[in-house]
Amino acid sequence: MKIEGQLEKISSFSHLELLANQIVEGFISGMHKSPFHGFSSEFAEHKVYNAGESTKHIDWKLYARTDRLYTKRYEEETNLRCHIIVDNSSSMHYPKLKAGQQFYENKIGFSVLASAVLMELLKHQRDAVGLSVYSDDYEFYAPEKGSGRHHRMLLSKLESILDTPGRDKATDTTTFLHQIAQKMHRRSMIILFTDMFQPGNDEALFNALQHLKHNKHKVVLFHVIDKKTELNFDFDNAPRKFIDVETGEEVNLFAENVKSEYEKLVDAYFKKVAETCIQYRIKYVPVSVDEKFEKILTTYLVEKQKFG
Repeated sequence: MKIEGQLEKISSFSHLELLANQIVEGFISGMHKSPFHGFSSEFAEHKVYNAGESTKHIDWKLYARTDRLYTKRYEEETNLRCHIIVDNSSSMHYPKLKAGQQFYENKIGFSVLASAVLMELLKHQRDAVGLSVYSDDYEFYAPEKGSGRHHRMLLSKLESILDTPGRDKATDTTTFLHQIAQKMHRRSMIILFTDMFQPGNDEALFNALQHLKHNKHKVVLFHVIDKKTELNFDFDNAPRKFIDVETGEEVNLFAENVKSEYEKLVDAYFKKVAETCIQYRIKYVPVSVDEKFEKILTTYLVEKQKFG
C-alpha cells in the first residue's frame, strides 16, 4: 500500500481539503494490499470480530468475500468522538521552508496536513471530531461534532495556521493539556501532534499527558520531528550559529564537536518519553516530516479497533 506518488501528484494544489481527500482515497484504495484487506469499502460499517464475542452479528457475506470475520456495526457504534490537538509553538515551525518546498515539509505543516487527513477519514466513518490549537496561549477550541459545516470550519482553522508565521510563540504544553483534559467529559480518542519541546520539569509534562487519560480516554501521541537535523544532527562541519526559535538564545559551534553527545542525549530523551507513555498506556508514535501518511492513518485505525 503506497501513496508516495499521491503527494507529488497533488502538491501543486493548495487547498487543504483536496490534499487530505486525495491522500485518504489513495490509502483506502490500497487497503486491499494491507492488513486491512477486505475492509476498504465496508470499514465504516463493520468492525473486526474478536474471539469470545457473540456470533449473531457476523457478516457472513463479507466473510465469504474476504475470508475474515467482521461484525456489523450499528449507528451508535460508529459514533466515535475524536479530539485532535496541535502544538503551534515556534519550534513546530521548524525547519524553515526553502523556495520550492511544500508546506508539509516542516513540523507544523506536516501536523496540519496529518490532522486534515485524519479528519477526512473520520468524516468517511461518520465520526465526530474536535480540535484544539495551543502555543503560549490556548489559541482555538472546538468540541467534537460531525456536521459538514463543522468539518469545514476546522479545516479553515488549520489553513489559517499555515498562513500565520509562528514567531515568538513559546511552548506551554503542560498548562494547555490540563485545560483540554478538563474539557473532555465524554469518552474520546485524543490525538496530539507535538515536538515535545517543553522547557522546565519533564514530570509536569508527563503528568499533563496522564491527565488526558482520565474518563477512560484513548490517547495517541504523535511525536513530530525533523529526523535529519533534530535526531541525527546531520550538519556539515562549517561553523554555525544555532538559534532557539522560542527564546532567541544563540550558540556558536561546530556541529561535529557535539554530534555524538547530542545524539546520546536525544536518544535518552526519546526512550524516556516512550517508556513513560507505555507506563501511562498512551500510544507513542514518533514521526518525521519526511515520512508518508500511512503511519498516521494505520495507527488511527488500529487504535480505533482497540478503543472499540
